[in-house]
Amino acid sequence: MRLKILKTIYKPTDIAVGSARSCYVGKKIITPEEVQNWDKKGVLLDSIFKAGHHTTLQHYHFTILIEGISRHLIWRLLHSHLFYNSEQVSQRYAKMKIENFYTPKNGNKDRWNNYYQKMFFYYETFIEKLEPIIKEKLPKFQKGIANKKAQEMARYLLPVGMKAHLYHTINVITALRYINVAKVLPEAKEEATEFIKLLEQEMLKIDENLKPLIEFAKKEPVSFPDIDIKKFRTQKDINVFDIINYNFNLNENYSGVLRASNLFLDESLLGGFNSYIQLSLSADAQNQRHRRSPAIRPALEKIYQKNFYTPPIIEKYLKKEYNEAIEYSYQFFEKEVEEIGFGEAVYALTNAHKIEILEKDDFNEFAHKAQMRLCYNAQQEIFDIVYSQIQQLKKKNIDYKNFLPPCAIRYKTGIKPYCPEGERFCGVKVWKLNFDEYKREI
Repeated sequence: MRLKILKTIYKPTDIAVGSARSCYVGKKIITPEEVQNWDKKGVLLDSIFKAGHHTTLQHYHFTILIEGISRHLIWRLLHSHLFYNSEQVSQRYAKMKIENFYTPKNGNKDRWNNYYQKMFFYYETFIEKLEPIIKEKLPKFQKGIANKKAQEMARYLLPVGMKAHLYHTINVITALRYINVAKVLPEAKEEATEFIKLLEQEMLKIDENLKPLIEFAKKEPVSFPDIDIKKFRTQKDINVFDIINYNFNLNENYSGVLRASNLFLDESLLGGFNSYIQLSLSADAQNQRHRRSPAIRPALEKIYQKNFYTPPIIEKYLKKEYNEAIEYSYQFFEKEVEEIGFGEAVYALTNAHKIEILEKDDFNEFAHKAQMRLCYNAQQEIFDIVYSQIQQLKKKNIDYKNFLPPCAIRYKTGIKPYCPEGERFCGVKVWKLNFDEYKREI
């Protein structure tokens, strides 16, 4: 794994102490330069940090370049909360490479290499088989992206031990929380230890005054939540419950690409609901990007079942071959659990493996989420999940007409072009369809 923090001209602790002093010095703002050599800097920093007054440490952000980190650790740690921004290599649009897999520290390298080779062979085979099927179904102007669409479906066969590279931006407090919680992660703990060691080294290169805060974070008590999801488990893959009905009006704030509705909050914030959702690890990795739709994600060992997602086009044309590949992956995974434990064998689970989460949405965020995920270019599995949530809201007499894809909302509010995707237009005039007519094959 490689990790590098992009440098800025100021140190985090200078900004923190400067902003803290500015609160109490009435005559002028205290700049970072003015506190660099202030003799009481360390005392004030220690005092406000240990008292939990952390807003001063949130002004400074680390933008981190990360290479060689597993998809699973990204899911379990980096994207499991609200306080980050990431730009990550896409498995939908970028062709994956066989050399980019993480081998557990205690795993047999030859055995894991053979497993990854086999699953990558399945991945490439499915791309080859799916491309002509998908090409036939795409409109003429989109036939050139058939290979990308085939990659999108075939990636469900890739294990979550697949590595990734990304830009990841967090504030100082979030970085310290990473250091604090890594020791109690239920999966990928060894890799998390490597990650925080590199993170600590880079943070101290930026600012040596962070050392006492880092040491404090290492010692602070922490526990992973003990969640009994059985209380919420139902026969449905998606079950919307605890609905708070509150109507709101759509306007330009929702239809513009700047999404000013996130800044000018209105009555939409008062409505909301919770959902029990079964979805694949791949879909949840996308789902996490909606940071204002937080979700409870239990330790995977507690909710483990042999349960996986099958894309509809694979269900129709390549179901037998797909099931064989998935069965092979589960056989390998369960043998490795016996050898090295669940938390390290987890890298063998495929993107298709289904998990259970509990998600909370307010209507303001869900209006945004519906726009992103009801677009026909969105990942199909999440499209189906959001569509199901809206169907259930509709049955509960919620005004579902506020939850629409971008083109339909722009059409409704009179903003052109109706489709904001330009050359990525899906080819379907969705804004002319009724909600019940939404249907996708790919």
